[in-house]
Amino acid sequence: MPLKKELTLFDLTNIVIGSIVGADIYIASALTGGLLGPFAIFVWVIAGAMAACLALVFAYCSYYIPRVGGPFAFVSAAFDDFFGFLTGWSLWIAEMLALPVFAIAFVQYLHFLVPLGMMEEIAVKGLFLFTLTAVNIRGVKAAGRVNDILTIIKLSPLLILIIAGFVFFLREPGVVVQNYTPLLPLGLDNFGAALVLIFWAYVGFELGTLPAAEVRDPRKTIPKAILLGMTVVTIFYLSTNFIVYGAINWMDLEQSSTPLVLVGSVLLGTAGAVMMGIGALVSVSGSDESGILGTARLSYAMAIDGLFPRIFTRVHPRFGTPSNALAIQGFFAFVLSLFSGIRELISFSVFNLAFAFLLTCLALLVLRKEGERRLPGQHILPIIGALICVYLLISTSVFDKIAGTMLVLAGIPLYVFFSPKVEIGTMKEFFFSEEAVFSRRLQREERFLANFIRLLYRAYIWLRGRRSSQ
Repeated sequence: MPLKKELTLFDLTNIVIGSIVGADIYIASALTGGLLGPFAIFVWVIAGAMAACLALVFAYCSYYIPRVGGPFAFVSAAFDDFFGFLTGWSLWIAEMLALPVFAIAFVQYLHFLVPLGMMEEIAVKGLFLFTLTAVNIRGVKAAGRVNDILTIIKLSPLLILIIAGFVFFLREPGVVVQNYTPLLPLGLDNFGAALVLIFWAYVGFELGTLPAAEVRDPRKTIPKAILLGMTVVTIFYLSTNFIVYGAINWMDLEQSSTPLVLVGSVLLGTAGAVMMGIGALVSVSGSDESGILGTARLSYAMAIDGLFPRIFTRVHPRFGTPSNALAIQGFFAFVLSLFSGIRELISFSVFNLAFAFLLTCLALLVLRKEGERRLPGQHILPIIGALICVYLLISTSVFDKIAGTMLVLAGIPLYVFFSPKVEIGTMKEFFFSEEAVFSRRLQREERFLANFIRLLYRAYIWLRGRRSSQ
């Protein structure tokens, strides 16, 4: 049963915004303020530029390959199913690690409004994830509409905070100067760690490419939605964090698990604190709702290509959604939310994201067409994007590098186990003769290496051209 095409440009733009703006803006300001002090505002600018570059790479890839699965589909088309699987596997791990972050952040901000015991926290996390999963199973149109509403509501308190902050700064400019002085009290030793945390705050644009089979006119809609969503997010992020670091001393921010509630209380009193607390709950819900929608489409896409268990391919007979994929990821997200911390989940998620993004950048080098004039920068952007991804990989912790590499490699046995089984089961006649098997093996080996060798050759030609022009 095919997925239903019911997502419009407005819906998909809100999915992109909703996927990005969530727990991150409500917690990352405190985490990074404690690492760099008020200088963190400049890291938000740098991370935004890096994310915008990668978002353009995704937008261009979706123009060439408007298929469900996003990066998995891009890399599979550029290279082969093996590299596509590694991309999808890494991205799936990263997104699965992100889902419990929102449940944890939801409980942290709910604590400000309602005191919770340990068992109550567990119940809230379960109810939070179960409700959003149920909405997504009910239908992509319902999920899209819920996300539209949550996105509009979640941006409203941030907009009020920004306006109140600039009014406050005009009345009390001395407070801003005092809180931004000294600008770099802790030096730059923690720059890499802060960049990883802040970059994660911009991540989410990739989810706009995952439900392509449910988007109307995906070739045009997906790139527009990514660019519009990133523009809105960047404006809100930079404005909000300028207010945050100017209104509150960085040492006070470091001690707070609900930094925007603290800022709201300074700018607007108790009413402002309550408003930001409620806004955080809505924002986190909207972001997780978008993440649940997109992540399920990734595992669904990999399963229908025979690279994931068949159980993920089931589409609900009434609602037309990948219900099994949604239910399975909801269960794992709940378990992870009980035994993991926010900072560790974010850092590990970024390692896996950077690996998937790196392969996506390399894929654009293969997918791009020389005569395409509507995609400016398609030759240089994937190179810049690849360098960004390498830097992010280097900037993660030693544990993330070791554990992340082991998890990526653990996907190879899964690929070997699932891929041949599906092919043999659906194409038995192809394997009846030794000649057919031998021919097919040659084709797979050629496909496995041909595009990679072609990519190296293109890099050589590009470097030679650069040297000759100098």
